[in-house]
Amino acid sequence: MRIRHLGVISDAVLVLGPGLTVVTGETGAGKTMVVTGLGLLLGARADAGAVRTGASSAVVEGAFVVGSASKVAERAADAGGEMDDDTLIVARSVASSGRSRAHLGGRSVPVGVLTDVADDLVAVHGQSEQVLLRSPARQREALDAYAGEAVAVPLVAYVEAWARWREVGATLDDVVSHATERAAEARRLRADLEEIEGIDPQPGEDTALAAETLRLAHAEDLRAAAGGAHVALVGDELDATPAPDATALLASARRALDAVRDHDPALAELSDRLTEAGLVVSDVALELSAYSESLEADPARLQAAQERRSVLAALTRKHDADTDGVLAWSGTAAQRLLELDDDDDRVATLTAERDELTGRLGDLAATLHDARAEAAARLGAAATTELSDLAMPHAVLEVEVSRTDGLGPHGADDVSLLLTPHAGAPRRPIARGASGGELSRVMLALEVTLAGTDPVPTFVFDEVDAGVGGRAAVEVGRRLAVLATTAQVIVVTHLPQVAAFADRHLVVVKSDDGQVTESGVSHLDDEGRVVELARMLAGQEDSDAARAHAAELLAGARRP
Repeated sequence: MRIRHLGVISDAVLVLGPGLTVVTGETGAGKTMVVTGLGLLLGARADAGAVRTGASSAVVEGAFVVGSASKVAERAADAGGEMDDDTLIVARSVASSGRSRAHLGGRSVPVGVLTDVADDLVAVHGQSEQVLLRSPARQREALDAYAGEAVAVPLVAYVEAWARWREVGATLDDVVSHATERAAEARRLRADLEEIEGIDPQPGEDTALAAETLRLAHAEDLRAAAGGAHVALVGDELDATPAPDATALLASARRALDAVRDHDPALAELSDRLTEAGLVVSDVALELSAYSESLEADPARLQAAQERRSVLAALTRKHDADTDGVLAWSGTAAQRLLELDDDDDRVATLTAERDELTGRLGDLAATLHDARAEAAARLGAAATTELSDLAMPHAVLEVEVSRTDGLGPHGADDVSLLLTPHAGAPRRPIARGASGGELSRVMLALEVTLAGTDPVPTFVFDEVDAGVGGRAAVEVGRRLAVLATTAQVIVVTHLPQVAAFADRHLVVVKSDDGQVTESGVSHLDDEGRVVELARMLAGQEDSDAARAHAAELLAGARRP
C-alpha cells in the first residue's frame, strides 16, 4: 500500500506480507493514518481535513491478491476493471476541496463499488468498530456462519418461503382491502364491454365507412366525371358527329408509323409503344364504363352509413382510439374482468397458500432455533476458553438464542452476546458488561474462534489492545499470532508484548521536519526489532536492560 499526502504522511510505502504484521511508531508518527488509508481503499467516507497541509490531494493505492474466480474479481469485472494476474489494484484520491475519486482495476468507479468489495477483502477492527459486536444482526450472522450447514440449509429454504409468504400476504391484503374499488372497476368494465359487444365494431370499419360515405355523397359528380373521361377516350356512339377520341388518335398515329417501321427500328419501337398505349387506354375506358354503371345515388344507404359512423365516432371518442384500438382494449379489459370476477376464488386460494407457508415457516424456524442453540453453546464455550487464555480466567461468554414473538426474515430468533467478566459479576450484554480493554479481548476471542468460518482474508486491528497490559497483553499477541495462521493480520499497536509476536514488523518514523517519507516506513530485522521493542518498553532504546528485556520478549514469543 502506498500513501501520499495523508495526515502527517508525505509519502510512504508499506509492503505487507502473510501472517502477522505489526505497525509501531512513536505517538503522532502516523500509525493511525495507515488504517485511515486502508479505510479509504475500502470505501470509507473521505475527509478533506485529512489531506496534508499544502497538498492538493491525498492519494492511497493498494494491491490486493485475490483469486481470479472470487466474488471480488467478479465484481471488479462487472465494474469494468481488470486483474493483473491475481492482483487487483485499488486507488482512492481525496482533493483538498473534498472531492473524492475511486479506481478499481484501472477503471474509475463510484465509491460505493469499493464498499461492495470491502466485506470480502478486509475486516477492520478498532475501538470504534467494536460497535459491530453490539449489533444483534451481526451477532446472528456470526453465529449462523459458525453453525455451518446445520443453519445454512434450512435458512435458504426459510428465506425463500419468507419471500413468497410476504408476496402472497401483500397480494391478499390488496385484494381484500380494495374489494369495493375492484367491484366498481368490474362494473365499469362490464358495462363498457357490453356496449362494445352491442355496437360490434369491425376491424377498420371506421375507415371503410368514411370512404363509402364520401363516395355516396358525391355519386352524381363521380358518375359524370367517369362518363366524360370515357367519352374522351373512346368517343360517344350516339353522337352523330363524333369528335376525335383518344383511341382513334392513337390508332391513327400507330398506322402512320407502321407504314414505315421496316425502314427504321427506332420508329418501329415507337409504333409498338403506341400499341401498348392504346391497350392501356382501352382497359381504362372499360373500367370507367363499369364504374359509371355500378355507381348509383343511394340516399338510404348514405344515411345508414352516416348513422353508423356517428355511433362508431362516439365509441372511439370515449376510448380515445380508432375501431382497431377499441377492439384491442376490449380484449385486455375482458382478461381484467375475468381476474376481478375471480376475486372470491383468489382470496380462498391465497389464504390457503398463506396458511400453508405460515406452517412451513414455523417448522423451519424451529429447526433454525435448534441448530442455532446448539451452535451457540459451542461458540460460547470456545470463546470462553479463548478469554481464559487472554488473562480473563473467570470470564464467561454466552451466546443466547431466544425466540421472538413472531416470524422475521431470518427466523424467529434473537441472538445476544452476554458476558460475565469475573466471578460474582452479573451477566450482561457485552455492550454494557465490558470495559474497553475487556471488549477488545472479547472481540479478539470471537475472531479467533470464528476464524475458520469467516471468508475475509485480511484482518486489521487498530490499537484494539488499548487498556490491556501485562500478561493480558502477551496473550493478546499470542492469540493474534494464532489468528494469523489462517489469515493475514495487520495490527497497529503500542504494546511491545503484542509486537513481539509479529512475523513482520514495520515502524513508522517521522523525519526532523515532521513528515513521513517513503524511507520513513521501515521493515525491521531482528536487531531493529530489539531496538524498537526497547523503545516501546522503556523509551530508552539504547538501554542495555531495555534491550535485554526486548530480546526476552522476542524469545518468549517464538516459543511454541
